[in-house]
Amino acid sequence: MSFARIALATLMSFTAASALQADEITKLRIATEGAYPPFNFTGSDGVLTGFDVEIGNALCAEMKVECEWGTQEWDGMIPGLVAGKYDAIIASMSITEERLERISFSRSYYNTPSTIAVPKDSPVSEITPEALEGLLIGAQGGTTHSVVAEEIYSDADVSLYPTSEEYKLDIENGRLDAVIDDLGVLQSWVDSEAGSCCKIIGSLPIQPELHGQGIGVGVRKGQEELADRFSQAILAIRENGTYKTINDKYFSQDAFGE
Repeated sequence: MSFARIALATLMSFTAASALQADEITKLRIATEGAYPPFNFTGSDGVLTGFDVEIGNALCAEMKVECEWGTQEWDGMIPGLVAGKYDAIIASMSITEERLERISFSRSYYNTPSTIAVPKDSPVSEITPEALEGLLIGAQGGTTHSVVAEEIYSDADVSLYPTSEEYKLDIENGRLDAVIDDLGVLQSWVDSEAGSCCKIIGSLPIQPELHGQGIGVGVRKGQEELADRFSQAILAIRENGTYKTINDKYFSQDAFGE
């Protein structure tokens, strides 16, 4: 389902629902990208799945509300939330100062580092700016990882892509020297047949001024009570073991972070 096809009647119902207090909400419309495996993607059965989606479903269950999922292209994610197309974003969105000027967030539900992958036959073995100087690096545009790439690897040629799938195709076909993205994204990819072209050579230390405060659930300004409910639910599933069960399905390391 695409949120671009939401009917006028749905938007009108949102206007009425937006007046509800956070503890009165019984149904939430949640947006994700659907093109960022293993965090959010459409499975072979056509159903949205991934770490973000399973965590989101667990949060809704903890909050005792119904989740209704839909996809939204990354560049339109925040504008769609502000316009009222959906109630929350659960799409591996980093909590940055720039985004906090437009929307509010829950506490973080994961925090993993930017990571570099290169072709298996690449002579590059370090992730220093000097090692990647002059190389062509691919990243998904509008993400903290693209910010990190342009900031730290300013002497490289950084090429930005609409989705992670597109830069993966280019490095698979020899059109990129390296790619940068979340550790979970690249580890899952290089461990798969599709990513057999490439290898991880290292991860960068998390820098809050570039990476933000981790990945959170985004809500509209004025919906801080809803953000707080998500935060409480995050801590609850962390405490009761639900988080670990989902985490271990996708990652060998604890994605939660500090």
